[in-house]
Formats: sequence, C-alpha cells, structure tokens
Amino acid sequence: MAVQPVPEGYPRVTPYLCADPAADAIDFYVSVLGATERMRMPAPGGRIGHAELKLGNSVLMLADEYPELGFRSPKSVGGTPITLHVYVEDVDAVFAKALARGAKELSVVKDEFYGDRTGQFEDPFGHRWNVATHVEDVPAEEMDKRAKEALKAMETGADGD
Repeated sequence: MAVQPVPEGYPRVTPYLCADPAADAIDFYVSVLGATERMRMPAPGGRIGHAELKLGNSVLMLADEYPELGFRSPKSVGGTPITLHVYVEDVDAVFAKALARGAKELSVVKDEFYGDRTGQFEDPFGHRWNVATHVEDVPAEEMDKRAKEALKAMETGADGD
C-alpha cells in the first residue's frame, strides 16, 4: 500500500503557531473562530507538545513555547510579521467576541472595495488575524476602478482610517 505524500485531511499549507500558553490559545480559537480541536499531545511540565484544530477546511497546528528548541511565541520575539486571514460567517460577531476575549483591535471592521467586510485584531498570544465575510462579488472592471480609487485615497491620506 502506497503512503500518500500529503496525508488525508491535511491541506498543503498549514500554519503552525507557537502560543503561550497553548491551552488558552486553543480555548480562544474554539470560542472566537469556531475551531474544533482534532487532537492534543501533552508534554512534560504541563506544556502542550502539539495540537491540531480544524477551522473550516483548514488545519491549524500549535504548541506551547519551547525556547530550548528555538520555538518562540510572537510575544517572546517582539511581535509577528505574519497575518492570518480567515473567512467567517459573521465578521462583526467574531470581531466583537475576539475583543471581549482580550484581543486588541488593529483595524476596525469595515466594508472594503474588493467585496469583503473585514477587520484585523491581535489575539492575546500575539498572532494577527484578518477576519472577513465576503459580502459582494465585484466584477473585474469594477474591481480595477475601485482599486485605483482606493490607492489614490491612500496616497492623499483620505482612506477613511
């Protein structure tokens, strides 16, 4: 029997997050984003060695910090250059729940020219999230027009933020 190079049930790209503490991050992602826990591997000292969450058709892997292995959380290294983008059914509700659970607002929820209603927050573990709900299918010609208008507004400082 041949082994599949990409295991069944795993997408090609899977974010692997370091969270301190990982158990609290799991609770946050389940409560706020609607993730479901697939598995959790406890490690010595009460840490989580590996956990997997299902989020829609995606998998999110995470574990506690292991500084001795160079595995550090965004808070330990002074932030993250990565933003995770996730589509949700109701961006306003998810965003409000995230803030209520300790997330920090980075960008208010608003309708964007490309057809998404979106906002950005930093979770209590230092990870940045764009949450969005697709609200409009924008035809290519209209998208081009709106993109040019948005770029012009950004250049003149009139983007509404």
